[in-house]
Amino acid sequence: MGDRAIVHPWGVRLQEFGYNGVMALREILRYPDPRLREKAQAVLRVDDDIRALVRDMTETMYHAPGIGLAATQVNVKKRVVVMDTSANRKDLRVFINPVIVESSGVFGVEEGCLSVPGVFEEVERAQKVVVRALDEQGEAFELTAEDLLAVCIQHEIDHLDGRVFVDYLSRLKQQRIRKKLEKHLRMAM
Repeated sequence: MGDRAIVHPWGVRLQEFGYNGVMALREILRYPDPRLREKAQAVLRVDDDIRALVRDMTETMYHAPGIGLAATQVNVKKRVVVMDTSANRKDLRVFINPVIVESSGVFGVEEGCLSVPGVFEEVERAQKVVVRALDEQGEAFELTAEDLLAVCIQHEIDHLDGRVFVDYLSRLKQQRIRKKLEKHLRMAM
């Protein structure tokens, strides 16, 4: 392959992730799958297996299409998140072992989720967060995020902690959503 950069159609510089020509779409778990409630474990070492997971998650997220994906959504119990909130799909962000160290403000936004297809509800989140994490090379970084990016970070970290955005809704709304998705699942079989 040489030193030539391989650029994915979405603008992701795949050689930075150790691209070897093999990527795979992963199945996204759907609410109310109980595996979405399992907590992710910290990544102890960022290695080729984690970078391969990042590649697969990126491919899966863009294909879905979505703006964020946590490893727990593809049934991998590792604290890994990928996201791209840009309109042109050229701002991929990778968070390994993310931790929100500061938050402020209140921001209400209609959220959706790849694990809860077709459901959009307003959820209040912090308007601004500071997150610490590792990147795909294992380097530590800190990022201050606001508005949509801040919401996405909080949403995906919730997944790593076994929570889904519908947990913030009333019990009645949760029951309606569960019944709706279960009905769609039965009809698809």
